[in-house]
Amino acid sequence: MRFYLMPLYRLGAWLAGLSMLAIVTLITAQVLSRALDRLLVAVGHAPLGWTISGVSEIAGFLLVGATFLGSAYTFATRGHIRVTLVTERLPLRIRVLLEVVALTLALVLTGYLGIELWVLLEDSIAYDEVSYGLAAIPLVYPQAVLVSGIALLALAITETLLNTVVLGVIDPHRLDAPLPEQDSVVD
Repeated sequence: MRFYLMPLYRLGAWLAGLSMLAIVTLITAQVLSRALDRLLVAVGHAPLGWTISGVSEIAGFLLVGATFLGSAYTFATRGHIRVTLVTERLPLRIRVLLEVVALTLALVLTGYLGIELWVLLEDSIAYDEVSYGLAAIPLVYPQAVLVSGIALLALAITETLLNTVVLGVIDPHRLDAPLPEQDSVVD
């Protein structure tokens, strides 16, 4: 199945990867600064006291970005868990029908989640909400990333649904074909 919006999904995956890298960098910097302080105290010097305020909170927000921004790419490259034990034994037309039903349900649920997250984002903008941690980060930033990730996932599901409907009518055997080389996980 060809995904025409794959560059957009790849961008989300890259941003998810950068979020993971930022988490690792923040946690490593925090651990190293604490280790340096302990070493300085052990040899009789005063600790430097370098800390990153709210590092666990920031890491949590980055984890949200990593999870949701990467979900569309994961979906498009068939990285999500799929239960095919029963469906692969069904006749092809019934499999296509079940796939369309499942994708429609996934799109409805993702759309509902996206609408609710959008309302939450609008509330955060209207009330200038900030996080409760030490850093007091405006919630509009992590919520905007969350809405963007859900929107990308909804696009990927929509594209898959349309491809499934079209291929299911024209040539259902192509639905079983592996991903083309340019859409594979190993880019």
